[in-house]
Amino acid sequence: MKTQIIKNLAFAAFLAAAAFSASAQAQTVKVGVVGENNEQWKPIIEKLKQEGTELELVKFNDYQLPNRALEDGDIDLHACMTGRFLKTESEAHGYHLKAIGTTLIAPLGVYSKKVKSLAELPDGATIAIPSDPITTGRALRVLEAGGVLKLKDGAGWTPTVKDITENPHQVQFHFVDPGNAFAVLDDVTASFINGGFAVDHGLSVRKDAIAVENTEGWGLDNPFVNVIAARESEAANPLFLHIVELYHTKEVADIIENTYKGAIIPAFKY
Repeated sequence: MKTQIIKNLAFAAFLAAAAFSASAQAQTVKVGVVGENNEQWKPIIEKLKQEGTELELVKFNDYQLPNRALEDGDIDLHACMTGRFLKTESEAHGYHLKAIGTTLIAPLGVYSKKVKSLAELPDGATIAIPSDPITTGRALRVLEAGGVLKLKDGAGWTPTVKDITENPHQVQFHFVDPGNAFAVLDDVTASFINGGFAVDHGLSVRKDAIAVENTEGWGLDNPFVNVIAARESEAANPLFLHIVELYHTKEVADIIENTYKGAIIPAFKY
């Protein structure tokens, strides 16, 4: 009897040691996100779990908070902002953060109740543009691509109205808060409306926009592409790069396409 008890105790100790060892080897990666729509992460979470890694989504309600949290080590990665915003915030606050992979992009569309294409814009047309510098620059690039105006060479990704060299139709610009771009649609010839706000008002960038931003050039050099970011010291972490690989799959791309109906599209090849 005593021998059996000893064997049982030894076996129990073995199980406890095994459990501790497995627990010690298990990893948890915390990824910062903003908003409630994060369906594309579900297959990544499931695959990592099968590999022994727990991926936890940490939700924020402000786009500036994830950068501070990542810099301080409260999270391991974040995937909620454009590369441009990441760079701007890092420079402004002295963060040591780096984009390690692309995720998605929200094409900027221009909408109108008065014309069906940019070619139909009359002389003196009024166009509403969200007032933040990044969206302003994107809108001007859309107008240039549509033949409405010309910008000076070297204006970069985010030109301003000062970079306009030709405006043959004397188009007038009205700068509005991004959240009000839809509200002024009846009062202007056309209005640029950010993807999220367009969806909120029942607009489809694919069906309703009279012109849409060219989303080619999805690499990390495109400042408008959303990215996965890490601390510079861990930018080459094999596990983090593996997470990027798992994101860059057809399964994730299909979820993005089906969930957002074109308002947001995959910004990666698979």
